[in-house]
Amino acid sequence: MQERLKALADLQKVDLEIVVLRKSAEVYPRQMGELERELSLAKGEVEAERTKLLDVERQRRTLEQNIVEEKDKVRKWETRLSEQRSTREYAALAREIDIAKKANGTMAEELLELGKMQAQLRELLKGKEQQYAVRVGDVGGKLNELRARVAGFEGQVKELEGKRADVAKAVHPPLLSRYETVRKRRTPALVTVIAGTCQGCNMSVPPQLYNNLKTSLQTDICPSCHRIICAPEAIEPPPAKKG
Repeated sequence: MQERLKALADLQKVDLEIVVLRKSAEVYPRQMGELERELSLAKGEVEAERTKLLDVERQRRTLEQNIVEEKDKVRKWETRLSEQRSTREYAALAREIDIAKKANGTMAEELLELGKMQAQLRELLKGKEQQYAVRVGDVGGKLNELRARVAGFEGQVKELEGKRADVAKAVHPPLLSRYETVRKRRTPALVTVIAGTCQGCNMSVPPQLYNNLKTSLQTDICPSCHRIICAPEAIEPPPAKKG
């Protein structure tokens, strides 16, 4: 029985190494997610400035088209003005021409302001793009470093899983089956009982059970945490006394 328990203890040792490795690697996906969100926010700022610039450019094009159309209209009206026979019609058309020219003047001022705004937005966008490029380099380097660490941990885990498969072959199948069932709920699944106390849950086991474990060197189940329990000497015999 001792050899079987020793084999199971060796298997659990590998399993615990895997657990520790996976726990250590949990931080990296979170850090990578934070960096990716940071990069996404920076990109969003660039896109927001680009959208503003595109909107101003659309306004300018529309305004320029309106000015061209209004100027054409004024030219046509001015041509018609000399053809008017009626004083009333002449005055009405002249008034329309005057209104159109003032509207053109207002639109020209608006166009000038939009041009200034466009230049400012271009500078802002250029600055944001430069900042984003720097951020991409910085964050990209950190992401690559984290990905390399994750890959390193995955390689170690894969190596341990290969080792586990080999170690598991030495474990008695019924004992292995019990161990796997318990391990799904609690880790470690195999624990010792020292001075009547389960080392998995720190609860006392019945005295008769404790005595049985010490005398039989067999395994049992902890009444409190349902782990597999045994006496320490069932796995590792005490050192022989000198003398």
